[in-house]
Amino acid sequence: MTIQQISVFLENRAGQLAEITAILADSQINMRAIHIAETSDYGVLRMIVDRPQRAASLLLEHGFVLSMTPVLAVTVPDEPGALGKILTLLARENMDIEYVYSVFGQVKDRACMIFRVTDLERLANLLKDNGMPPALHGELGIENE
Repeated sequence: MTIQQISVFLENRAGQLAEITAILADSQINMRAIHIAETSDYGVLRMIVDRPQRAASLLLEHGFVLSMTPVLAVTVPDEPGALGKILTLLARENMDIEYVYSVFGQVKDRACMIFRVTDLERLANLLKDNGMPPALHGELGIENE
């Protein structure tokens, strides 16, 4: 049900993102989604890759500080208001969203969003009950390591 997100802590210096993408590319690891948040002191790179365990191991070998976090991928119709329906459902259920970002491209002609909430199982069940099941590893091209 959940997928693993890699969060890499970055110094605010030029070239770190290029270094990370080169490490992944050299090992034929494909990125499915990316999100970068930054403060004045550091940045956090959040990414979904096709081989998360391998990617995490490689980045750790290269000295990066990271964590693995379970997140939920949800596909929505690629049409105006589709994401709003999910957000309205979460608001009605009083579920706070820690963050959300999108996956590259589409999954079977549907947009795909990555959600991080406190209770991922509750979110998955809520979405299933409302006809919006979470995306599966295979749908996103992610190995279930």
